[in-house]
Amino acid sequence: MAVTIYHNPRCSKSRHTLQLLEDNKVKPVIVEYLKTPPSKSELKRILKMLNIKPRDLLRKKEAEYKTQGLDNSSLTDEQIIDIMLAHPKLIERPIVVKDDKAALGRPPEKVLDIL
Repeated sequence: MAVTIYHNPRCSKSRHTLQLLEDNKVKPVIVEYLKTPPSKSELKRILKMLNIKPRDLLRKKEAEYKTQGLDNSSLTDEQIIDIMLAHPKLIERPIVVKDDKAALGRPPEKVLDIL
């Protein structure tokens, strides 16, 4: 059963989550999502597994949040997803996926629930 982590090596939460997986004998597939963003269908699948709306996966403190007008409440889920894919820095991290389950590593220990 493959485990995938959408990872940013510059993020301490992401590094801690990866270490936590490795400490639990899990060797995940590491996707540096800033270099290789998920496809639109994969991002929609992740959102469905997380059971959240696209807006709930946004990093609201990033400069792109304001410059892309994401504080506009009239944006549709599709529009938000398109902006996230164009600017993957806006995607909250880390995300761990195993089979049909996903967890956001905030805090990192939350990912243990899906292992």
